[in-house]
Amino acid sequence: MIKTRIRDFLITEDDWIFAVSDYCHPHGIRSTLRYVPDESGERELNGTRYKKYDFDVSFDFMRENRPEWVEDVHVVPEDKIKKILRPNDVIEDLSKSDSRVQAIVSTLKKAGVPEDKMGVTGSFLPGLQNEGSDVDFVVYGANWFVARDAIKDAKQEGGPIEDIDEEMWKKIYRKRIPEISFDEFVLHEKRKGNRGMVEGTYFDLLFVRDWEQIKEPIRRGEDIGKMKIEAKVTDADLAFDSPSVYKIEHDEIDHVLSYTHTYAGQALAGETIEASGTVEQVGDLKRLVVGTSREPKGEWIRSLTLLEKEGFI
Repeated sequence: MIKTRIRDFLITEDDWIFAVSDYCHPHGIRSTLRYVPDESGERELNGTRYKKYDFDVSFDFMRENRPEWVEDVHVVPEDKIKKILRPNDVIEDLSKSDSRVQAIVSTLKKAGVPEDKMGVTGSFLPGLQNEGSDVDFVVYGANWFVARDAIKDAKQEGGPIEDIDEEMWKKIYRKRIPEISFDEFVLHEKRKGNRGMVEGTYFDLLFVRDWEQIKEPIRRGEDIGKMKIEAKVTDADLAFDSPSVYKIEHDEIDHVLSYTHTYAGQALAGETIEASGTVEQVGDLKRLVVGTSREPKGEWIRSLTLLEKEGFI
């Protein structure tokens, strides 16, 4: 069995490139199509042009070309995979060839993060980045929190790592299209501390579980309706994961899952949240799911504790 984690990429026999989207793979690798060879494509790798597919378009392509691989994600049979690309396998070469990656690596090393707990994913991983590509920087397990604090400190030191300006925040907000106001969005995001600029390029720190943190798969539940709740967060250790997990105190709901990166790290343990989403019944428990579509409407997570502290409510 092939071992993969989210943020890994895989290449099929057809040279289609997929991003792995889950930790557990009962049958085939759960992933999402990202790049396909195409003579009219805007990216190039080793003389081959590639076209990048956004989420919705990738499903259209797969339904037409590999409908048997389409479920809630794209499930690629292991015998159709010719190569796995892992973010931590490319960090050494990228840190030598790209000064932006080197700046982040140096900052994290000074804080004690081992290089083998770092990686780069996104377009950089298969070598399909262009001048406008962001740096999607991966840190594994508990080292992610050390890295986040190191980036926060580096922003204060006047080096190559800088904070995000107002215009970039607006760009990120427009891309995310969240169900909260711009001011609330920025308030939550600045506290997270996992986004920044390096030599004029936007980057973010992405959490990926260490191997020992990977347990049983998240089972799909039965959709039993919509709900908006207020609840106290009791455990936010996996709040920056994908999906984000928030254990809560609530009469009906056991935990909140967020499948949208917008609400990763949205609240800390001990805080009260307001969350709106879809209720799923999974065995004997119920959970609230936020991000049931690419641009979820009527679904959000807000830290009421943070908003009250900063005078928003």
